[in-house]
Amino acid sequence: MQTIRLEHWADFVARTDALQGWAFRGHVRAQWPLVPSLTRRLQQFSPDPRLWPLRESRAMRIFRRKAHIYLSDRTALDDELRCLALMQHHGASTRLLDFTKSPFVAAFFALESASRDVAVFALNTPALWHATPSFDPSLTRSRIDPRVPGNFERYFASNTLPLIWFGEPSEMDSRLVAQSGLFVLPGVLDQPLDVILDGYGGSESLLTKFILPLSMREEAMRALYRMNVTYATLFPDLDGLARSVSYELEAIWGRLVEDYERAHDDAAVPRDPRLPADGSGD
Repeated sequence: MQTIRLEHWADFVARTDALQGWAFRGHVRAQWPLVPSLTRRLQQFSPDPRLWPLRESRAMRIFRRKAHIYLSDRTALDDELRCLALMQHHGASTRLLDFTKSPFVAAFFALESASRDVAVFALNTPALWHATPSFDPSLTRSRIDPRVPGNFERYFASNTLPLIWFGEPSEMDSRLVAQSGLFVLPGVLDQPLDVILDGYGGSESLLTKFILPLSMREEAMRALYRMNVTYATLFPDLDGLARSVSYELEAIWGRLVEDYERAHDDAAVPRDPRLPADGSGD
């Protein structure tokens, strides 16, 4: 994996613009390994990897047994990838890694709540389309496609094959569409994505990690806001709208204070004593 530290937002825009067709993922902490939420959960509460396939299988079985209560159409539960996507959408830990075709969406997720340096990973999906793992070159992307009935159990559920598949479920939900999203599905949970990719042949670099310093955040968030990349657009529901208000509080407040002061100065109206003099407030 190649690691590149960038100092300016324009550098990120230029670098990612050259990566046409790649997929991206943002991490709010630069040092986090590229592993699914299921891996982090199991490492914390089930340290024996030999038990991980059983625990994952049980979690999916329980979800399928009960989720139909809340679904008008339960056919998603019959498709492993769609079922995992549904679980992921509603907050379950799964082996799916969320990626996006937009570097700006990835940068937003990395920077929105950042308090330190962050990372955006870039995955060379055009090269991976034809790449195969060195231990078995016959395991092409089409052969292991988890959308094919039986393939999830055959190539992924046992947690023994260090391979990956990337793509979209046969039917996408509104969030996945809004985020230009796709999933990366690893065949093993106890190895980060960069280690799995080291086992793939080919001369092209398959993964690049861009480090974005915290000092870039203000400029980047302003640019993303102008692009209409916000929680309200990435999560097109009431939850997304509510979460988007956080940035309104952060970025718009200072301008409101200036407008308030200008309006009251022009009108020769005494300053409202309830408004803090320094523009801060609770």
